Amino acid sequence: MTPMPSFVELFGFSIHPAEILLRGTAIYWFLFLLFRFVLRRDTGSMAISDILLVVLVADAAQNAMAGDYKSIADGCLLIATLGAWNLVLDWSAYRFAPMRRFVEGAPVQLVRDGRPIKRNMRREMVTMEDLMSTLREHGLDSLAPVRSACMEPDGEISIIKQPTAPEEEDAKKAKKTPGAA
Repeated sequence: MTPMPSFVELFGFSIHPAEILLRGTAIYWFLFLLFRFVLRRDTGSMAISDILLVVLVADAAQNAMAGDYKSIADGCLLIATLGAWNLVLDWSAYRFAPMRRFVEGAPVQLVRDGRPIKRNMRREMVTMEDLMSTLREHGLDSLAPVRSACMEPDGEISIIKQPTAPEEEDAKKAKKTPGAA
């Protein structure tokens, strides 16, 4: 039977805190970049950094609880490091447009004026069947009435329809009328 660990063994650091910070930071950024540039955009409404945080925190917490780390403090510091990086990325993406494009990606146009952009569809791995399915969800049965369709950073496809004749007239009147919104 193993003797019960002391309070210091449970709550003190068994690994230098700087090493834990460095390891957590390195793994977070390696996985973030891997997911950002390799993972398909079908993760739904969760950002890649959020999914990454959940996976890494679960692993770090498991290691801290199972005893792969020598103390609870080791695991808590690693989890705090991962959480801090996630917060820094979210805050930076909110405050700075270039960082937002890096973290979230930019929309990719798949259809322009009723014509598919095959190169972008291939790059995003969107088949014509996938595109037509999304069009049907928007009440459309062909590409002709589509002004633009874009793959958004969250993996959804947004559709902008061509204006109909009455909408075009309203737009022209709004441009000619001074003070119109």
